[in-house]
Amino acid sequence: MNHPLAESYFRMDKLPHIWCPGCSHGIIMASIARAIDRLGLDKDNVCIVSGIGCSSRAPGYMDFNTLHTTHGRALAFATGVKLANPKLEVIVISGDGDLSAIGGNHLIHAARRNIGLTTICFNNNIYGMTGGQYSPTTPTGDKATTAPYGNIDKPFDITKLAIGAGATYAAKVTAFHVTQMDKYIESAIAHKGFSLVEAIAVCPTYYGRKNRKGSAVEMMTWLKDHYIDFKVAEKLPPEKREGKELMGEFINVDAPEYTALYDALIDRLKD
Repeated sequence: MNHPLAESYFRMDKLPHIWCPGCSHGIIMASIARAIDRLGLDKDNVCIVSGIGCSSRAPGYMDFNTLHTTHGRALAFATGVKLANPKLEVIVISGDGDLSAIGGNHLIHAARRNIGLTTICFNNNIYGMTGGQYSPTTPTGDKATTAPYGNIDKPFDITKLAIGAGATYAAKVTAFHVTQMDKYIESAIAHKGFSLVEAIAVCPTYYGRKNRKGSAVEMMTWLKDHYIDFKVAEKLPPEKREGKELMGEFINVDAPEYTALYDALIDRLKD
């Protein structure tokens, strides 16, 4: 029996999806659908845009206005969509490589402009679809097909990068912490301005096997045990915080949104 949420928001003829067993991208995709449902958005007024990569296949399964664009350019296309029709809720789905490597400059300037886009980063620390190359978020020392002896780069913190560039809403959460993820994605979509939710995912096929992380269940358990809300962490003694990764809603502030400023400029020129 099909689930009502799936029947309402997914292209059932395109399912099942192509993601590997144990991949957590489906968890994040479902969270986006639940957030849209709770907000009561009209499907015709939602546009979901993606670039290239494992996560970027999601719009093909989702029953909205959707764009599957070129590698790293999802935010550029989404900016055009939002400027052409500011009434649309434009949601960008992007992987860690797609968003912070080839698409990094678009991320910086979409955040700087505070344009009303919601970006959901499916961060699995690897380039999955193209063969397991290391990405800007691959932890230092971890292996990949292009780093067989260990990655020597320092990884990006995408959430901090977005905040530093001017994002007015930014949160980080893992695929294990689904209740919090639902809440953050809903808040991000409702926010007027540039929003980012960095969803920490697991890739048991390319990242997990290469780095001996165990099964998909073990990788999800690691997320449960190692991620903690930063507000909780602030109250813990240093020894309890050791080895923990921080998540939570890091910024949620009001600031003028770009398309509203643009429309106001046009109105002034008409007057």
